[in-house]
Amino acid sequence: MRHGVVIFTSDRGIMPATLAKAAEERGFDTIYVPEHTHIPVKREAAHPGTGDASLPDDRYMRTLDPWIALATAAQVTEKIELSTAVCLPVQHDPIALAKTLATLDFLSDGRVSMCAGFGWNADELEHHGVPFTRRRTVLREYVEAMRALWTEDEAAYEGEFVSFGPSWAWPKPKHHIPLIIGAEAGPKTLEWIAAHADGWLSTPRTDDVVLRAHELNDAWEAAGRSGKPIIRALAPEADRLDEYEAAGVTDACWGVGDGSEEQAMKVLDEVAGKFDL
Repeated sequence: MRHGVVIFTSDRGIMPATLAKAAEERGFDTIYVPEHTHIPVKREAAHPGTGDASLPDDRYMRTLDPWIALATAAQVTEKIELSTAVCLPVQHDPIALAKTLATLDFLSDGRVSMCAGFGWNADELEHHGVPFTRRRTVLREYVEAMRALWTEDEAAYEGEFVSFGPSWAWPKPKHHIPLIIGAEAGPKTLEWIAAHADGWLSTPRTDDVVLRAHELNDAWEAAGRSGKPIIRALAPEADRLDEYEAAGVTDACWGVGDGSEEQAMKVLDEVAGKFDL
């Protein structure tokens, strides 16, 4: 099983480049950073953790841009995968975002993956012109359009929320950039992942990662997909990793919060030592 480190990047605490370098030195495979472009002061949307419009803490309003944060990490590392937990593609222009990811992937020699969310904050999405009830369709179209730009010499796309005529766009990513969906794994989400994505990232609130992993593999097979999905467990149960792996979980993702460098290094050392990374 692969091991990654998740940091809730903000304008305080350990810098992502510092964490990425230390994680790579200790044998971690991936660094994950989050995204919120902004948080509307007045909101109707309930936070998944609190159940109402309140936030667990103020980190949500202080997050760094994920792709710039990962670019700084790329500069001081050589092997560690650069990913998100989670990014929100529908809050960007898809043509510009495709360029950003392709550039980061090119400059990092093919180390980018994209763990994306549909978006829980309806007010935040609406500020970006995304209808909350259509956000899954918007994400599908944006990713399809981005993949066209990444893979075709003369790319074009025609959809409800994005369309453009034949266009040139380089650089191309050095590899297929995986799309992993971070969300609670209900039947609708598992079906969406099996149809449109490369895998699933659990949440800290997922009731049973092992059960959901089996359900995703069933949905994957029912959709006629070849191979196996990528399955990443956020905040995993350390004593169940063998069970996770048997169920198809490919990655364990360990959080370091947004605390001090000393606190983050302590978590890295504990996990690296426990699992002999």
